[in-house]
Amino acid sequence: MYTIEEYRNTFISHLASKSTITEPTNLYTPIDYILNLGGKRLRPVLVLLTAELFGTDHRKAIDAAMAIEVFHNFSLVHDDIMDAAPKRRGKATVHEKWDVNTGILSGDAMLIMAYQYFEGYDAPTFKNLVALFSKTALEVCEGQQYDVDFETRTDVQIPEYLKMIEYKTAVLVAAAMQMGAIIAGASKQEQDAIYAFGLNLGIAFQLQDDYLDVFSDPKNFGKQIGGDIIANKKTYLYLTALEQSDDLTKQKLLDAYNMQPMNNDDKIAQITAIFSSSGAAATSKATINTYTKKAFAILDTMNFATDKKTVLQKFGEDLMSRSV
Repeated sequence: MYTIEEYRNTFISHLASKSTITEPTNLYTPIDYILNLGGKRLRPVLVLLTAELFGTDHRKAIDAAMAIEVFHNFSLVHDDIMDAAPKRRGKATVHEKWDVNTGILSGDAMLIMAYQYFEGYDAPTFKNLVALFSKTALEVCEGQQYDVDFETRTDVQIPEYLKMIEYKTAVLVAAAMQMGAIIAGASKQEQDAIYAFGLNLGIAFQLQDDYLDVFSDPKNFGKQIGGDIIANKKTYLYLTALEQSDDLTKQKLLDAYNMQPMNNDDKIAQITAIFSSSGAAATSKATINTYTKKAFAILDTMNFATDKKTVLQKFGEDLMSRSV
């Protein structure tokens, strides 16, 4: 087994080797731009790592890792357009650097490219990978639609929100791990277990992202602090604050979300204070810990050597303790 950093470096080197811009350059330059903006490379690392967990050389999984990363970045390009987000990983988003039409078309090309990366696998593996990928891609779209719907709804409940982040974020983390298992020839039972591990870790990961959107250091975060607040997103923090606040504070929170126009800095400061005073911030951290423990409990049931479990557990712990 390699370290997480070694898997990440292996993937980044492979990604760089695939970095070519062909005609029409206005289609492919934005693709190269978003793929090389950096990021944690969480999903491709999990593909490579999981392949080796089940006893297969991680290099056999590199194309599936590329497919996952290209698809993930495709979804970010389109999400940024829908959210009118100015920044991604500290740099201008594709639609800001170019324009909306470029973002849409380059994103479409990325989705097609993601599928092409599966073509090098043998027929049975190809069939299983594509079936999982198509199911996951559709769920990601469903999760994004729930997210959009929630912006204008006033009756969103916490279970609905958890379902939304499961589809929008967690299923892709889970699928990345199952893809590594498929390539390694793991049994269906082993595939299901590693998928469940990834799903719980993915939910914890998204809850942590939501938390950091509000409470991270702006110098390190790479995105606009309070972006979810500006977009009136019904995050776990928001829904928990509503549930845990007294009537007066609850009304202040509702008013801050509904009043337009409102100075963004004032809005962020006011709502952040409510998230803290209501206990929503503390509850959010506790829920992140709960889902992380669920993932580790599944890992404990799996027949991996101790050193392999340690690598995966440390990876999960590092994700949950991150500040960016």
